[in-house]
Amino acid sequence: MKPQPRASIPLGSYVLPGGTTDPRHAISQAHAAEGIGLRTLWISERLGCRDLGVVAGALGQATSRVNIGSAITPFHIRHPAVLASLASTMQTLTKGRFLLGLGRGGPWLAGLGVTPITPAQAVIDIAAILRRLWAGDTVTYHGPAGHYPRLHLAGPSQATPVPLLMAALGPRSLELAGQHFDGVILPAFLTPQAVTQTTTTVRNAASVTGRNPAALRIYATVITIADPTPQDRDILAGRAISYLQPAPHGERIARLNGWDTAPLARIRAHPLLADLGQALADEKYHPLQLAEPGHLLPDNWLTASTATGPPAACARRLAEYLDAGADELILHGTPPDRLESITTTYRHATSPSPPPANAADHLCPPQ
Repeated sequence: MKPQPRASIPLGSYVLPGGTTDPRHAISQAHAAEGIGLRTLWISERLGCRDLGVVAGALGQATSRVNIGSAITPFHIRHPAVLASLASTMQTLTKGRFLLGLGRGGPWLAGLGVTPITPAQAVIDIAAILRRLWAGDTVTYHGPAGHYPRLHLAGPSQATPVPLLMAALGPRSLELAGQHFDGVILPAFLTPQAVTQTTTTVRNAASVTGRNPAALRIYATVITIADPTPQDRDILAGRAISYLQPAPHGERIARLNGWDTAPLARIRAHPLLADLGQALADEKYHPLQLAEPGHLLPDNWLTASTATGPPAACARRLAEYLDAGADELILHGTPPDRLESITTTYRHATSPSPPPANAADHLCPPQ
């Protein structure tokens, strides 16, 4: 007899994490994710072998219950009509299981001849354009997001609107997410306390504009490794560099976490990083290669902002992030087919205890 699928839990995971170059692994990871009850599979798009449309389409056909989201794809890497079409196709293909997570991109876009989206109004306008296209409108637009004489999608309007998420960290970006998007994707290496701060900013921004703050979804990314080996710890330290090396991103994370920013200058002065300029460390190096500058970080930075250790310790930390205000977590650093020890422990730790078999014996007798 086929085993019953487990009820979903408020945990999701990236497929094809790290330097994976074979997208076929995403299929087995998706099957594992549904087997252990993950709620969402996330795709971090990289040009080459992690094209959002192709990987999401494959996952949509390999699964029947788990949500599929982008975390993230840049706003401007695709024409708005192409992006709207991709999301609409995925939403129809998966019967409403697709989430579109967008971000501003970074300096690497300049090499493609693409200008990163920086003006707040451009972010607002792209969100509005996408929603209008999904609603079946014909859009004429000339503004900070570009010049589009006539945008339209063929076919009927999108019956199930695509949830539109924004990757955000700075105060203004968090406010934009709360005012104009359906949810926010928070980066890794935030502590639970920092998640509380960012969540408050997002929900307050929604409330000020008359939106229902409880309707917004907060997705917090948490590096999660059960029983890490020494090499896992090196990769963890190196991965932290990829988040903390870019300015002002590193300073924003440090300040939200209540950390002294002085170590950031030390890591940026390391010989591996000193000559990178505006380039990102993870564009040139694998996390394991960044372990040496990563070891310049205070140990408590890594322990306070990740879920690592025995499965029980990981499960407790994940519960802390959810208690801090996140609606769902994006587990990063471990693929779904290696997460069962953590999800099983989390499920047991958060399930209500059944009453004792002789519970009736403990009731007070009627007076």
